[in-house]
Amino acid sequence: MPKFEYRGMSLEQLQKLSLQEFSRLVTSRERRKINRGFTATDKKLLEDIRKSPKKFHRTHAREIIIVPQMIGAKLGVYNGKDYVTVEIIPEMLGHRLGEFAMTRKAVKHSAPGFGATKSSKFIPLK
Repeated sequence: MPKFEYRGMSLEQLQKLSLQEFSRLVTSRERRKINRGFTATDKKLLEDIRKSPKKFHRTHAREIIIVPQMIGAKLGVYNGKDYVTVEIIPEMLGHRLGEFAMTRKAVKHSAPGFGATKSSKFIPLK
């Protein structure tokens, strides 16, 4: 299996970078978010992950950019109803945390509802 690289840098090199140095490697939108500074909630989450990376952390911070210090952490990301477990892997670098906790489910249609006509209840046999 090939070794992971992000923009020509290995995982060990990425983890040694500061946030400002890492921001030069991501896209312009994420670079702007990092350079403007994280919110207090984002900073608290990053600090908690640095203190105890193996612990399960729950958060509402869906807009935070995934940085190299977060790799290996298990997070519970709130999707509006409950917390979705997300394990941070190297391929997620530079993405937003909310991208991995979907807020909508696929619609599963079953039978016609109350008041449906006789013809709409007909299901042909195969």
